[in-house]
Amino acid sequence: MAKIEKQEDLRGKALKAKDLVGYDKGAVVSRTIIQKPVGTVTIFSFDKGQGLSEHTAPFDAMVEILDGEAEILIDRKPVKVKAGQFIIMPANRPHALKAVKKFKMALIMIKA
Repeated sequence: MAKIEKQEDLRGKALKAKDLVGYDKGAVVSRTIIQKPVGTVTIFSFDKGQGLSEHTAPFDAMVEILDGEAEILIDRKPVKVKAGQFIIMPANRPHALKAVKKFKMALIMIKA
Protein backbone atom coordinates (compact mmCIF):
# COMPACT_ATOMS: atom_id res chain seq x y z
CA MET A 1 0.00 0.00 0.00
CA ALA A 2 1.41 3.40 -0.97
CA LYS A 3 0.44 6.72 0.48
CA ILE A 4 1.27 10.15 -0.93
CA GLU A 5 1.71 13.03 1.53
CA LYS A 6 -0.02 16.40 0.97
CA GLN A 7 1.97 18.95 -1.03
CA GLU A 8 2.83 22.43 0.17
CA ASP A 9 5.32 25.00 -1.01
CA LEU A 10 8.57 24.31 0.85
CA ARG A 11 10.74 26.86 -0.95
CA GLY A 12 12.69 29.24 1.28
CA LYS A 13 12.16 27.18 4.45
CA ALA A 14 14.80 25.45 6.61
CA LEU A 15 13.66 21.84 6.91
CA LYS A 16 14.79 18.36 7.93
CA ALA A 17 14.14 15.96 5.07
CA LYS A 18 13.36 13.04 7.40
CA ASP A 19 10.55 15.07 9.02
CA LEU A 20 8.70 15.56 5.72
CA VAL A 21 7.12 12.08 5.72
CA GLY A 22 5.87 9.92 8.54
CA TYR A 23 5.82 6.16 8.89
CA ASP A 24 2.57 4.35 8.15
CA LYS A 25 2.16 0.73 9.33
CA GLY A 26 2.49 -1.72 6.43
CA ALA A 27 2.99 1.05 3.88
CA VAL A 28 5.34 3.08 1.75
CA VAL A 29 4.79 6.84 2.00
CA SER A 30 6.18 9.30 -0.55
CA ARG A 31 6.34 13.05 -0.91
CA THR A 32 7.73 14.78 -3.98
CA ILE A 33 9.76 17.82 -2.95
CA ILE A 34 10.93 18.97 -6.38
CA GLN A 35 9.51 17.91 -9.72
CA LYS A 36 11.00 19.51 -12.80
CA PRO A 37 11.58 18.31 -16.36
CA VAL A 38 15.29 17.88 -15.51
CA GLY A 39 14.75 15.77 -12.39
CA THR A 40 12.98 15.03 -9.13
CA VAL A 41 13.62 14.85 -5.41
CA THR A 42 11.26 12.59 -3.47
CA ILE A 43 11.27 11.65 0.22
CA PHE A 44 10.01 8.15 1.10
CA SER A 45 9.31 6.19 4.26
CA PHE A 46 9.07 2.40 4.30
CA ASP A 47 7.67 0.32 7.12
CA LYS A 48 9.73 -2.76 8.01
CA GLY A 49 9.37 -5.42 5.31
CA GLN A 50 8.10 -2.99 2.66
CA GLY A 51 10.03 -2.19 -0.49
CA LEU A 52 10.11 -1.47 -4.18
CA SER A 53 10.28 -4.42 -6.55
CA GLU A 54 13.04 -4.82 -9.08
CA HIS A 55 12.92 -2.28 -11.89
CA THR A 56 15.19 -0.17 -14.08
CA ALA A 57 15.33 3.57 -14.72
CA PRO A 58 16.84 5.39 -17.70
CA PHE A 59 18.87 7.71 -15.44
CA ASP A 60 21.25 7.34 -12.49
CA ALA A 61 19.45 7.78 -9.17
CA MET A 62 20.96 8.67 -5.81
CA VAL A 63 19.37 7.34 -2.61
CA GLU A 64 20.36 8.85 0.74
CA ILE A 65 19.12 7.01 3.82
CA LEU A 66 17.75 9.56 6.30
CA ASP A 67 16.62 7.17 9.04
CA GLY A 68 16.86 3.40 9.63
CA GLU A 69 18.40 0.85 7.29
CA ALA A 70 17.66 -0.49 3.82
CA GLU A 71 18.84 -3.35 1.67
CA ILE A 72 19.35 -2.13 -1.88
CA LEU A 73 19.91 -4.63 -4.64
CA ILE A 74 21.75 -3.58 -7.78
CA ASP A 75 22.01 -6.34 -10.38
CA ARG A 76 20.62 -8.61 -7.60
CA LYS A 77 23.66 -7.91 -5.36
CA PRO A 78 22.57 -6.65 -1.92
CA VAL A 79 24.10 -3.61 -0.24
CA LYS A 80 23.05 -2.54 3.27
CA VAL A 81 22.74 1.23 3.48
CA LYS A 82 22.21 2.96 6.84
CA ALA A 83 21.20 6.44 7.97
CA GLY A 84 23.81 8.95 6.89
CA GLN A 85 24.92 6.87 3.89
CA PHE A 86 23.97 7.08 0.23
CA ILE A 87 24.24 4.92 -2.86
CA ILE A 88 24.02 5.66 -6.56
CA MET A 89 21.91 3.25 -8.58
CA PRO A 90 23.23 3.19 -12.17
CA ALA A 91 20.94 3.85 -15.12
CA ASN A 92 19.51 0.88 -16.99
CA ARG A 93 20.57 -1.67 -14.35
CA PRO A 94 17.96 -3.55 -12.33
CA HIS A 95 17.59 -2.44 -8.73
CA ALA A 96 15.20 -2.99 -5.83
CA LEU A 97 14.83 -1.77 -2.22
CA LYS A 98 13.70 -3.51 0.96
CA ALA A 99 13.25 -2.21 4.50
CA VAL A 100 15.47 -4.28 6.81
CA LYS A 101 14.20 -1.93 9.51
CA LYS A 102 11.75 0.86 8.85
CA PHE A 103 13.61 3.59 6.99
CA LYS A 104 13.32 6.94 5.27
CA MET A 105 15.19 7.98 2.15
CA ALA A 106 15.65 10.83 -0.26
CA LEU A 107 15.59 9.81 -3.92
CA ILE A 108 17.33 12.25 -6.25
CA MET A 109 17.06 11.65 -9.97
CA ILE A 110 18.62 13.93 -12.57
CA LYS A 111 17.26 13.25 -16.04
CA ALA A 112 20.31 13.94 -18.17
